[in-house]
Amino acid sequence: MTEVLFYHLTESKLEDALPALLEKSVERGWRVVLQTVGEARRDLLDQHLWTYREESFLPHGTDRGEMPAEQPVLLTVTGDNANGATVRFLVDGAEPPDLAGYERVVFMFDGYDAAQLEGARAEWKRLKSQGHGLTYWQQSPEGRWVKKA
Repeated sequence: MTEVLFYHLTESKLEDALPALLEKSVERGWRVVLQTVGEARRDLLDQHLWTYREESFLPHGTDRGEMPAEQPVLLTVTGDNANGATVRFLVDGAEPPDLAGYERVVFMFDGYDAAQLEGARAEWKRLKSQGHGLTYWQQSPEGRWVKKA
């Protein structure tokens, strides 16, 4: 079964928390596909990942760019997996594709957005009933991720 992680943003915005998680994934040699809800949001995240920190370099591209199959981190608006990723991030309430074939799926949701919160709860219930291993992480007041029981 796919390992499924839920990351509940309570202390920072997605743009602040996402890069570090993607960096760790790339450091571990994982290929990642990141799915969001629309092209405008995908393009904003693409731009952000090039500029979020002056000394950083996070290799990535979009499904509309050149050589999507070669990207270690691929941003998309569809359920496709053009880069053969084993890790899938779902943000902004993106609807997940079939999780089979992924080792790990990460749902990141804004705790102050009622629609994202309700969507994450519904996904939790659905995936738990399918027997997936689920873990829930919430931000501490300092912005660190804390695993909750």
